[in-house]
Parts: sequence; structure tokens; C-alpha cells
Amino acid sequence: MYLSMYICNINTIILMIGRIEQTKAMEKSITAKRSAFVAITGRRRVGKTFLIRQVYEKNFCFTVTGIQNTAVQTQINNFLNKLKEYSPKQPIVGKINSWQDVFILFKKYLESLSKTKKQVIFIDELPWMATAKSGFIQLLAHLWNDYLSKEKHFVLVICGSATSWITQKIINDKGGFHNRVTLPLHLKPFTIAETKQFLLSKNINHTPTGIAEIYMIMGGLPYYLEQIEKGESVSKTIERLFFSETGILKNEFQNLYKALFNNWENHEALVRTLALSHQGLTREELIQKSKVQAGGPFTRAMYDLVVTGFVTETAPFGKRKRGTLYRLADEYSVFYHRFIKGNEKKDSAIWQTIANSQKYKIWRGFAFETLCLKHIDEIKNALGIRNVYTEIDSFSKQGDEKESGFQIDILIDRKDATINICECKFYESNFEITKKYAQEIKKRKAAFIKFTNTKKLVLNTFIANEDVLESPYSLEVVDNFINIKALM
Repeated sequence: MYLSMYICNINTIILMIGRIEQTKAMEKSITAKRSAFVAITGRRRVGKTFLIRQVYEKNFCFTVTGIQNTAVQTQINNFLNKLKEYSPKQPIVGKINSWQDVFILFKKYLESLSKTKKQVIFIDELPWMATAKSGFIQLLAHLWNDYLSKEKHFVLVICGSATSWITQKIINDKGGFHNRVTLPLHLKPFTIAETKQFLLSKNINHTPTGIAEIYMIMGGLPYYLEQIEKGESVSKTIERLFFSETGILKNEFQNLYKALFNNWENHEALVRTLALSHQGLTREELIQKSKVQAGGPFTRAMYDLVVTGFVTETAPFGKRKRGTLYRLADEYSVFYHRFIKGNEKKDSAIWQTIANSQKYKIWRGFAFETLCLKHIDEIKNALGIRNVYTEIDSFSKQGDEKESGFQIDILIDRKDATINICECKFYESNFEITKKYAQEIKKRKAAFIKFTNTKKLVLNTFIANEDVLESPYSLEVVDNFINIKALM
């Protein structure tokens, strides 16, 4: 009894964390006086199916999940078996081998349902079910246009991790589904504040630095975060989940992209290449290093990765129309390629060696920059410029014989004639600004102003997981300071 109450409370809490607006919108489709077509997208492990079941389960009249990488007949048999479960009295005579015959039976079943309550049809992993040339998509569109949309008591819910597929084939379709989706929702991973809330809901009380480290390794994916156990240190959690023989995230990468994309080899090649680059790569650099063919293969794979949220695009300062930099935004994929790959067969204690290595400490600094890039809204809020229009840029100047080059990963270019140069620091203790480092900061700021010829006010903004120790040097160069706690 107590266990079931605990699970119920956790489920309610999860709905309240990061999903409040989506839940409200979905609930409106139940009370609306017309049928609704709901399309929910989001990457693998983000909690799409969980949310749908929590909101709609009491109204389900039919649910089915597509099967990955299987023949059309297997998909048809799977659909028919589910139909038998929901409508045992409806006979299915003979062998059915076309989706058209399936939809005739399906419509007959739907017509038999009560019209006094909302009836929710849920098709999970739709991209797996709608195989090429099967006709499933066209028949589903016809069912919606010819019958479901004309009634008032249906909610058609489709879902899938292949966000780009659903976006192209359903939401932005120019054919039978054109402008038919009444509620498109895209679920994002939790923010770091929501991650903290989620962990607290499980009575896990890590420090802000511990939460940041967890986020830098596994991101804000509910499924990953659910695996964290109370009373376990961050280091022990990482060792158990990523490096132990039964670690649930040890081999996650093997199916991550295969489950989402056709021609997944191109996606994995791009991800692998970006995972080994700290600052990001241009299109030309990425094509050269990944060996993915330029043109269609690269464009399609990169579109998929960007739409799904695995990759982000940033523009160098002053070059918004050209020179786009691609960065891998999926924390797990970066961590996998840098620290798990090649260590799969080693004892789990290898993590203690990795965690104390200089390579890992350097990586944490770059991973913290990615965390900050994902939380620009929270940074703006901490700076008191929430309602100021901004553009987020990077900046790089190559060195020459006369001057040294320098790199700025995050620039907040503001409409109020101000630019924040963001310096992101991840340390195990409070950060001290030395005389030498202060001189480097002043030199970089002066070089940026001179090279860009900007007339805007330029501010040095420090973001760190711990505090910056106050000293004459910090007072001299730190215009704004944000502790990670402000983002939580």
C-alpha cells in the first residue's frame, strides 16, 4: 500500500516538474467540445509516453505501439492483436494483410464506442509503424479527415522519438495532415532547476555542484535521473550507472540513434565527431572530419539532429548569416565518447581513475559551458535582463605574429547597447582570480572591443559552480557574478 502511494506521489510530482503547461493543454483536449489531434515529440527517454499515460489513461479506448525494424505484416498483426484486446466481441475473419482492411475494422470498432465521453486513441512510436510504402500514414490521415474530426468525442494522440520524422510527415505535412494537428507539443529535457526539484522529490539532496555534475553527464532526461538512488554519492552513481557490468546507461548509446533515424550511421558519425570537439565545428570542418557526404546526406542528418535537440547551432559574433558552429548538446553522447567508449570491458573501478584525471577535470570546464548555453534564459534572469532582446554568439580570433588569438564561447549581445562576455568556471572549491588571470581578462576584453569596433558597453560576467573569492583582482575584472545556485 505504502509503495503504491509513493509511486503515485512520484508520478504526480513528475507531472508538476517541467510539464505543467503541457499537462494543462492536454487536459483541455478532454473537455473541449470537438475532437482533438495531439502530436507529441521529444527525444528518447524524455518522458513522452509517461506523460501521455498519466494524462489520458482513464480515457484510452485504443493504444498501440509500433515495433522497431520489422515487416509490414508484423505491424499489422500487432495492431490487430491490440484491436482484439479492446474489442473481443468484434470478429476478425481470415488473414488480413493490408492496412486498408485493418482500418475498415478499426473504424467499425470506433463507431461502436460511446459518444458521452472522450475516447482517446494513442499510437506510440508512430514512425516505426508507418513503414515506407505501407500506406499507413495516408489511411490514418483519411480516418482523421473523414471520420474522427467530424465527431466531437475523439482525441487522436500520436507520439514518437523521431521528432524530425513527425515534424515533416505530420505537423508540417502538405498533404492529408496539412494543418490538422490541433495540439503539437515538444517535450524538452528538464532544466537544471527542474532536475534539482526532481531529485528533491526523491529525497536526494545533492549539493549544487553535485547536481551540476550530474547534469553535465546525463542531462535533464527523466529516465536517466530516475535511476539515481538516495544515499549514494555522485561518483558512486556514475560508477554504477555507466561503468558497472549491469549499468543501465553503459550501452545506451548503441541503440540511441538507431532507434530514431534512418541511415543512422551518418548521425552517429556526426555525433562522434562533434563529441570530440570542445568549441564546435563549422559545416566544412564537420564534413571533412566525419566523412559524411556533403549535400543531401549531411543536410538531412544534421536537420534531424538539430530538430531533435542533439545538436545546437551558434553564430560567431558579426557573422549571423554565415559561419555557423555546430555543437553537440547531448550530454550523454559527449560523456560516452570521451569516457565510456573503450572502457566498457574494464572493471567499474576505472571510473575512479577517470574522475581524478586531468582529462576529466578539463572536460568538466567545457561541459559547464554547454550547461550555461542551455540556460541562457536563467542567466538573463539572474542578470536582471529577462525582457531585454538578446542574441547569443561566440567569438574567435586567430593569433598572428603580432597578437595572440583568443576564444569567447558565450557572448550575450543585448539590445540595450551592452555585451556580456561570459566566463564559465567549474571548480571543486571557490575560484580565485590571480593577478595574472586578471591581466588576461582585461587584455581579452580590450582586444575584443578593438577588433569588433563595438560601441556597446562590454561587461565581464563570471558564472561558476562555487563562489569567486573577493580580492582586489576580482573587484577589478568581475562586472557580474552568477553562482550556479541562481540557475536552480
